[in-house]
Amino acid sequence: MKIVMCRLILGISIMLCLIQHVQAQKIKIEKDTAIWHLLKDVTVVGRNSKSDYQQMPEIVGTNIYAGKKTALIVLENVQGNIANNTMRQVLAKVPGIHIWESDPSGIQIGIAARGLSPNRSWEFNIRQNGYDIAADPFGYPEAYYNPQLQAVQRIEIVRGQGAIQYGPQFGGLVNYILKNGSEINKPFEFETQQTIGSNGLLNSFTALGGKKNKVNYYTFFDQRNGEGWRSNSQFYTKTSFGTVTYNFNKQLSLTFELMHSHVRSQQAGGLTDAQIKQNAQQSFRARNWFDITWTTPAATIQYEINNHSRWNTKIFGTIGNRNSVGFLQPITVKDSINAATNQYNNRTVNLDTYRNYGIESRLITDYSIGKIKNTVSTGIRLYTGTTHRLADGKGSNGSNYDVGITGLYPRDVRFESNNAAVFIENIFKLSDKLIIIPGLRYEWLEGAAAGRNGLSSTGNSINLQNIKRSRSFLIGGIGSEYHLTQKTEIYANFSQAYRPIQFANLQAPPTTDIIDPDLKDARGYNVDIGYRGKVKNYLQFDVSGYYLQYNNRIGTITPTGANYRLITNLESSTSKGIESYLEFNAMRAFSNREHTDLILFSSYSYNDSRYSGNNKYAITKGKKVENAPKDILRAGISVGSKSFLFTAQFSFVGNSFSDANNTVASSSNGNTGLIPSYSITDLTTSYKFSKNLNLKAGINNLFDKRYFTRRAGGYPGPGAMPADGRTFFLSLGAKF
Repeated sequence: MKIVMCRLILGISIMLCLIQHVQAQKIKIEKDTAIWHLLKDVTVVGRNSKSDYQQMPEIVGTNIYAGKKTALIVLENVQGNIANNTMRQVLAKVPGIHIWESDPSGIQIGIAARGLSPNRSWEFNIRQNGYDIAADPFGYPEAYYNPQLQAVQRIEIVRGQGAIQYGPQFGGLVNYILKNGSEINKPFEFETQQTIGSNGLLNSFTALGGKKNKVNYYTFFDQRNGEGWRSNSQFYTKTSFGTVTYNFNKQLSLTFELMHSHVRSQQAGGLTDAQIKQNAQQSFRARNWFDITWTTPAATIQYEINNHSRWNTKIFGTIGNRNSVGFLQPITVKDSINAATNQYNNRTVNLDTYRNYGIESRLITDYSIGKIKNTVSTGIRLYTGTTHRLADGKGSNGSNYDVGITGLYPRDVRFESNNAAVFIENIFKLSDKLIIIPGLRYEWLEGAAAGRNGLSSTGNSINLQNIKRSRSFLIGGIGSEYHLTQKTEIYANFSQAYRPIQFANLQAPPTTDIIDPDLKDARGYNVDIGYRGKVKNYLQFDVSGYYLQYNNRIGTITPTGANYRLITNLESSTSKGIESYLEFNAMRAFSNREHTDLILFSSYSYNDSRYSGNNKYAITKGKKVENAPKDILRAGISVGSKSFLFTAQFSFVGNSFSDANNTVASSSNGNTGLIPSYSITDLTTSYKFSKNLNLKAGINNLFDKRYFTRRAGGYPGPGAMPADGRTFFLSLGAKF
């Protein structure tokens, strides 16, 4: 650890020296030969376009996005059910995004790409305003909290090469940027959006913001509740947020923000395939509940050193609690009155607490070496996180939310993760058309687990093995862009990636399981090559191919002749395919009517993900990776004028397997088997009465299709998890 701290101190010293060098040498880059226009990391990015989908600028704030596969979703322009967090509509134009749709009102957002698991988006690095919001980005990267999308100004998505700047992930980065009031040009603005919908949906979003003298601020409160499409799926969410920025001068600003969210939802449980065909709205679990409280405080300092240098530092924390209580037996076991006790059986209670804290500091600056003009971005990161897990407690035999237990929790485990990192990326502008962006990231990781992992038949503690693992390594990457015209370019990148050993792989009971002493982090790389850009003001496109190598996947096997299970690195997988996006505005192409639109769009991905079996154990070599549809197509048409817009959207997702053995026939409990393909049609319309008054309405799943996107072995199942049938919403919004 001392060596790591010395290296970090050295990294900080280098950053400070670079700042001093920039100022002392007074590097002069005239405006007409400036390398990059450094865009501020505020909500103005993307506001001046009517399009909901754009490419990320090459530089935003202190972050470099040049050479990477990126997407920028502007929520104000999205034609979809934002109040209900319907991600298939919000991310419709981002090719290849696989979405799990099994949670009422989009409370638990599960997205993935390129053959990775959508489980609570844990293969993406999930951030809010640039800082971590997952349970633990290293040991337990599940995103239990997701922002209310009505408060989000934009969503930034980076594939693959985001690992250099952001750390552990194979899928990339998803960064929710919330509104902060910087775009408001008056002291006080009131905003409200009131939504009603099917199954008792009520959503009330209210916000206040403004700017006066040196201060801009924004605060909102959102409450959403409903009964859910299925029986036993009622829910409510309450989210409040406040941010204030004080601008000391044009160069220096300080921002404080605080978000608090509370979610409680009834878990309807899974079904068998036959039960879904009979009635997908039915539920055989009325006593299962999920409760989440999440608080994320953060402070940000931004300093404009000069016209070509910027520094910022974020200090952040995650204070989260995840509680669940329910009857967790397979769906083939009825949750009914026990004849012996004349009461329901006791439920199982599981409690997690997350306490994570971190700091990230970044510097970006322009400089010249001879005739080559460059931009360098560098940063450091320090992080510590603790997860305390109480599991398998004997809960009540009641039906309401109640996490009280009788006796001890059989499992009482504490996990810790620590991380320190330094990265550097550089844009080398070799000519007016060609740029190269190499990067390196140094990581130090430490994970530890301790505590009780169970109770014996005599009531004695079964303690975890004494586990503490630390390691350090370098990952590298390189990107490039070749600008064919002012608005079109060829891009390519290669980036190494990793996925740290998860907490679940560090809690093996010594009586039954053994952890491989040579257990390694999953390692691999992403490759992208594509062609993207715009043709005048009517055509936007991005077509690319990718290759994702995922080595050292961790799993559990029973070695030949052994009487124990071994947690070890099993196999590797390879994903390769095509991602394409095309948007065409026919009205702009064939007429001069600027305020009338006829927009056609299509996003399509082809993905081939298979286990390559080039590791020590090759038990599924050549088989398809689970939860990895081969084809995902989303297409639509929007027609309207300056005040009115109507959108029809079609989504098709191909079939996929739910397990690595590629089981086709569904099991009797619905846990395994093929996940059939499905297609969904959505309609959305909006009308602006004036600049400050709007009306939105829509129908999700117009043809009332029955489908499911996942099979679950535990919460929120077990069993196959039906998605919603036809629903509608109506929303009225105003600003004053």
